[in-house]
Amino acid sequence: MEADKKTTAQTESNRDLSEQIKKVTKDVHVRAESTELMLSFQRGQVTLQQYKLLLCSLYEIYLALEEEMDRNCDHPSVAPIYFPAELARLATIEKDLEFFFGPDWREKIVVPAATERYCHRIRQIGQENPEYLIAHAYTRYLGDLSGGQVLGRIAQKSMKLGGSEGLSFFAFPGVSSPNLFKRLYRSRMNSVELTEEQRSAVLQEALGAFEFNIQVFEDLQKMLNVTENKPGVGTPRSRPATTLQVGGSMIQTNPLFRMVLGLCLALATVSIGLYAL
Repeated sequence: MEADKKTTAQTESNRDLSEQIKKVTKDVHVRAESTELMLSFQRGQVTLQQYKLLLCSLYEIYLALEEEMDRNCDHPSVAPIYFPAELARLATIEKDLEFFFGPDWREKIVVPAATERYCHRIRQIGQENPEYLIAHAYTRYLGDLSGGQVLGRIAQKSMKLGGSEGLSFFAFPGVSSPNLFKRLYRSRMNSVELTEEQRSAVLQEALGAFEFNIQVFEDLQKMLNVTENKPGVGTPRSRPATTLQVGGSMIQTNPLFRMVLGLCLALATVSIGLYAL
């Protein structure tokens, strides 16, 4: 009898949408955490420039997600997981952007192409398949809620920030107990009625959500590599050296050497001309 109860409970657990998403996204989740940008957080080496660029992309992503969640808040697949008072991130990100960029921060937002693709997808499903928003809300909100406090402390220490200003994104004042809230969220999520076709599509969308995040992280790192002028990335190519014969010897010269040499010859010519006068 006890064995039958355990089997039944296990079967029900396997049918839970939250458990299914967790299972199918296990590998891609590891890949997302292994990107250079996320490793910087984990190592406590995140820079101010990394964080500012990340905030810009998070702003655009949450703008798209929360507008679509608000617009579809009465949809039967969205209503059970609609928690704006507890989870909404847009206002906190705006506050952080103003801290780092000033009152005209909207004019300074810069995002890579991957962020634009991610936002386009969120808006597309909000229009055509609102039930797919379950995957993106779960991936973003519960991910940020789970690691928020730890990552916030890491960012504060890495960037040597004196207080909590600039770190509002990591704070969830409407959630008194993250673990209890996540349990509530998953139960609400598991209560959503979906056909087998819709369930399969939501699982695929969850995989896509992680892939979008990986692409955003990778594109952001490329932008950072260019702005920091790392060797081989965004560094102007030097002109090849030219061979110059001086007397009976051959020497390699670069443009600067040739310019200096030319200047010396010009001065010598002028000096000779003045002496001849």
